[in-house]
Amino acid sequence: MKWIYGKNDFKTPERGQENCYLLTNGLGGFSSLTITGGAARNDHAVLMACVQAPNHRYHMVHRLKEELLIGQENRILSSQEFADGHREEGYHYLSAFVFEDGPIWKYHVSGVEIRKELGMKQGENTVAVRYLIRNRSRQQAELLVTPFFQFCKKGTQPEKTQKFTRTEGAICSNGKTLYFHTNGKLREMEEVWETYYYSYDACDGRDETGTAKADHQISVAVRPGGEAVLELVYSMENAEQDAESLIWEMREYRKKLEKTAGLVHPLACELVKSADQFVSARESTGGKTILAGYPFFEDWGRDTMISLPGICISTGQYETAREILRTFAVHERKGLMPNLFPEGGNEPLYNTVDAALLFVNCVYLYYKASGDIEFVREMYPVMEQILEHYRKGTDYGIHMDKDGLIMAGEGLWQLTWMDVRVGEILPTPRHGKPVEINAYWYNALCIMDAFAELMEKEVVYTQLKEQVREAFVDKFWMEKKHCLKDLVSGTKADEQIRCNQIWAVSLPFTMLDPEKERQVVETVFEKLYTPYGLRTLEKEDPEFHPFYQGRMEERDMAYHQGTVWTFPLGAYYLAYLKVNGFSGEAEDIVRDQLEVMESAMREGCIGQLPEIYDGLDPDRSKGCFAQAWSTGEILRVYEALEKGDL
Repeated sequence: MKWIYGKNDFKTPERGQENCYLLTNGLGGFSSLTITGGAARNDHAVLMACVQAPNHRYHMVHRLKEELLIGQENRILSSQEFADGHREEGYHYLSAFVFEDGPIWKYHVSGVEIRKELGMKQGENTVAVRYLIRNRSRQQAELLVTPFFQFCKKGTQPEKTQKFTRTEGAICSNGKTLYFHTNGKLREMEEVWETYYYSYDACDGRDETGTAKADHQISVAVRPGGEAVLELVYSMENAEQDAESLIWEMREYRKKLEKTAGLVHPLACELVKSADQFVSARESTGGKTILAGYPFFEDWGRDTMISLPGICISTGQYETAREILRTFAVHERKGLMPNLFPEGGNEPLYNTVDAALLFVNCVYLYYKASGDIEFVREMYPVMEQILEHYRKGTDYGIHMDKDGLIMAGEGLWQLTWMDVRVGEILPTPRHGKPVEINAYWYNALCIMDAFAELMEKEVVYTQLKEQVREAFVDKFWMEKKHCLKDLVSGTKADEQIRCNQIWAVSLPFTMLDPEKERQVVETVFEKLYTPYGLRTLEKEDPEFHPFYQGRMEERDMAYHQGTVWTFPLGAYYLAYLKVNGFSGEAEDIVRDQLEVMESAMREGCIGQLPEIYDGLDPDRSKGCFAQAWSTGEILRVYEALEKGDL
C-alpha cells in the first residue's frame, strides 16, 4: 500500500510527531523517525544498530539536521523539539510524507524541490539516505546536512565527556566504529551538543530528554535550473555502497515477501511485509527468532508462540517457522519452553505456562499449512515430553489437578500473558486454573492424539480429553453471565469477565457445545469488543482502569485491568467466523469491521499494529508502536477470510 500524509496531517508540531515509520534489518536493528523527520522518543533513530542479534542494540545516528541555503537565505527543513523549549519547524516546507515500502519526504521551498528517501539493508547495520534536489529557482542553492551521533547502548545517553574521533570514512566512539560514505562535501565544524525533548516519552513517565553530538556537515550545491543528488551511507560493516541501489533492494525485498504469502487484500499484503520486520537472527542460538515489539521489547517465548502462526505460517515463511520451532525444541526443559533466551553466560528463564502448550499448537498449524509430516515426527518426542511433564507436574507450580485441569502459579511468579508484577503486588493475580491455559491444554491433548493416529502410534489421551472437557464445562461455565470464568481459584477474580475466554472458542480443538461457544462470542462482543482490540476487563468491573498513562507503576496497574489489546481481536474474529459457520454474512460482517484497521495502521507506526490502547476510548495507540502478535493475529483473520476456513 501507499500511505500518503499531507500538510493537514502535520499542521502542528504535535500532529507531526503522532506517526512514525519503521525499517528493520533482520538483526534487531532498526531505523525509525516521525513523519516530519524528527525524534519524539529516546528510541527514535536514523540508525539503531544491533551488534549482537537480536538485542545488543547501540544508538548510533540519532537525527539529521537539514538546512537549505537559497542565495543568502537559510531555511531549516528538519523538525525537532528541544529541551529548552525551542523547535525546528521545517515541517512548514514539507509537502508530503509517503511510505511505500520505505519512507519518502517531499519538500518545496521557493522553487527548490527536495525528495528525500531512506533505506535499510537486510542482514547489515547499514542505512542509506538519498536526497534529490531540483533547483528551479534563479539562485544558487545548497543543502547542508548535519548528522548527530550518540554511540551508546539503547536506553542510555552519551556521556558529556564521550570523545568522538573521525578519520576518513569512519567515526569512532565508546568502543564502536561507524563507517560512512558520501558523495557530498565534508565540512568541519565545532563540536555541538543538542538536548532534545521527547514528548512521547514524557507522557509515559519515561526519560523525557536526551542528547547527541555533531562535529561536521555534509553539503551539495545546486546551480539555478540544475539538479543534484546527495547520498549518505552509514554502516557498522561496509559503507562503500550505493545509496540508491540499497534503497531499491529494500523495496524489492518487501515486494517478494508479498508474493510469497500470496494474499490478495491490500491490508493483508501490507501486514505480510510488516510481519517480516519482527523476524530476526539470534546469535546465541544460531537461528531465527521473533521480536515481540518495537521500540521496547526483545523476544520472549510466549510472544513468539502467539505470533508465529501469523508472522511465519500465514506469510508462507515455513523455513523460518521450522527454524524457530527447532530452536525452542532444543531448549525444552521439564516440559517447559524458555520465556527468555540466554544471553552471554545466562541460563534461559522458563517462567511461562502457556509457551509450551502453544508450541504444540504451532506445530499443528504448521502441519495443516505445509503438510510436512516429517517435521511432526521430528517434534513429536518434544511434544510428548511437554504433555507428560504437565500431567506429572513441573516447575512454578504447573501440574494437572485430579480433575484433569492444569493449575499454575506460585508465590510472585506470574505465568500467563497477564504477567505484570509491581513490587510485591500482582495487579492481575491468576494463580489457579486460568481459562486459556486449560483451553490450550485440551487443544494440545487433541493435537497429540491426531498426530499419533496420523503416524500410526498409540492414541493415549482419549479418556483424559473427555475428563478435561467435562471438568472444564463444569468448573468454568457461568450460566447467569453467559460466558466462562477467567480463573478457577476460589477468589473474586474468578468471575471477572476478561478476554482470555475467547481462546476457548478460537483454537482448533475446543470443549464447549456450539450454543455455549456462541454465547461466549456474544458476551465478549458486548462487554469487551472495541474496533482496535479487546478490553482486558469489562468496564463495569470495579477494578477497571480507563487509562494507560503515567509512570511505569501506574501503567502496570492498568496494563491488564481494562487496557485494550489488539492481538486478542484476532481470536475474536476467528471465533465469530467459526460459530457462524463461515457464512457469507459472517464474512461480510468481519470484513466490514476490519476496514477500520486501515486507520489503525495509519496512526502510530505506519503499516503496523500497536500493542495497546486506553480501555475507555481507544483513540490513540500506546505501548509498543509495532507489536508482533497484533500484526500476526489480525493477519490470520485476513488469511481465514481468503481461504474460507480456520
